[in-house]
Amino acid sequence: LAPASTQDRSTQVNGNLASISPFFIVRDLQVSIAYYVERLGFQLDFQGPDDDPYYAGVRRDGIGIMLKAILPDVLTQPNHTRHEWARWDAYIYTLDPDTLFDEFRERGASFVKPLSFIDDGLWGFEVTDADGYVLAFFRLRHDEGIPGSAAGEDSANRS
Repeated sequence: LAPASTQDRSTQVNGNLASISPFFIVRDLQVSIAYYVERLGFQLDFQGPDDDPYYAGVRRDGIGIMLKAILPDVLTQPNHTRHEWARWDAYIYTLDPDTLFDEFRERGASFVKPLSFIDDGLWGFEVTDADGYVLAFFRLRHDEGIPGSAAGEDSANRS
């Protein structure tokens, strides 16, 4: 057994993670930034280098995504292009997918799946970005298939 001071430090280190930012290779950095800002309501945190930007970070509500244009012959590779069962490139938990879906629809986002049960117990939707990456926005919900439940009413009203 480790001394108490070592245990305390390891607990602190293990509880110190705050976020993760997927890093997507993109075809055109400016097109990708514009999509995240205009269609998905993200803000541009940074891009660089100043003289010839090829990478950037966008953020919304503490969720960050890194974007990087490499070379014209280095193509994007969303998960679903490699295997049909790996359809999500980012899996984003949201407290209110209904409101977010309405906002994204008004902004003109490209939906892969509309607001519904996108998987067992996951209420939300899927969008694709300018490079074909699929982002799933969801929350856990276990009232699927119950007649008269909010899930049934929601999916009927939003289809």
